[in-house]
Amino acid sequence: PSGAAGLVSTIDDYLAFARLLQNGGIHKDQRLVSQESVRLMTQNHLTPEQMAGGGPILGGQGWGFGVQIVTTPDAVSSVPGRYGWNGGYGTFWLFTLWQIDPFLSLLYVAPAMFVLGLLLYGALFQFVVQANEEVRIKNSLLIGFGLTLILHTLAIHFWTADERAVTTSYGGAVVRIGVFAVPLIRLASLVFAFAILTALHLFLAKTRWGRAIRATAEDWEAAALMGIPVGKTYLVAFALGTVLAGIAGGLVSVSYSISPSIGLEWTLKALIVVVLAGLGSLFGSFAGGILLGLAEATSVAFLGGPYREVMGLILFLIILVLRPQGLFGERG
Repeated sequence: PSGAAGLVSTIDDYLAFARLLQNGGIHKDQRLVSQESVRLMTQNHLTPEQMAGGGPILGGQGWGFGVQIVTTPDAVSSVPGRYGWNGGYGTFWLFTLWQIDPFLSLLYVAPAMFVLGLLLYGALFQFVVQANEEVRIKNSLLIGFGLTLILHTLAIHFWTADERAVTTSYGGAVVRIGVFAVPLIRLASLVFAFAILTALHLFLAKTRWGRAIRATAEDWEAAALMGIPVGKTYLVAFALGTVLAGIAGGLVSVSYSISPSIGLEWTLKALIVVVLAGLGSLFGSFAGGILLGLAEATSVAFLGGPYREVMGLILFLIILVLRPQGLFGERG
């Protein structure tokens, strides 16, 4: 049974409560909550170790009396390129409605994301690639930013901003490797990600369209002179990128909670991994992701949960300054 006893809170109620806390317990010139109560509600009462072990529920943040406390800056604004949460929601709803295993659901999510990529490119981005390079980059970012805002708003409208999670029967299972106990879901996600990376490498290296994508990325004008259909190549590459973002979102939903605003954190991680690996290095990206994960885990153990993201950014700056081409990239 619901503990709400039939009461329903509206967005206006939440806004009034937030303003009450902001005003120190005063609402419409009347004190409703004492200053000491407000201080206790808005003060973190957890230790760094407790925050680090809070998993997707706390997300590395703190906890007051009845409310979550944001202890580190959290920008929830939208940024270009955030399509991964679509795959996460696809995995969530397939599991919730039809009990389809989250890993098997990617067989449905991937084709759906491919079609979405085709539609987005055909409706919005195909007109941008005809412009010169400077205009193309600027307009692509603007379109991506606007599209993200629209998708983000639609997701909140249809599914609310609540965080959702996929809870499987094997969610708590572990695999023991020597003295280490590795969560089964994390290990399966790692193996699946490596398999996807291998398949992508074979596609780019062995297939006609893969070689066309590589040639177009290197020099689209030379590729066009060689008879490569640059427009269709852009279309396939964009749809393929959308598929990979959807699969990534599906894998994230297995281990973490998802919401329409999760994209920024994972976009920053992806940027760090790209800088660590270097452009064009697929397996370097895999190694860069492992390196970033180890750095963040080490920072949690020695510095506490709130500094986990900071360690990744420090690593990002060090590599960017000392080796701009990345650990596995080649000098231009």
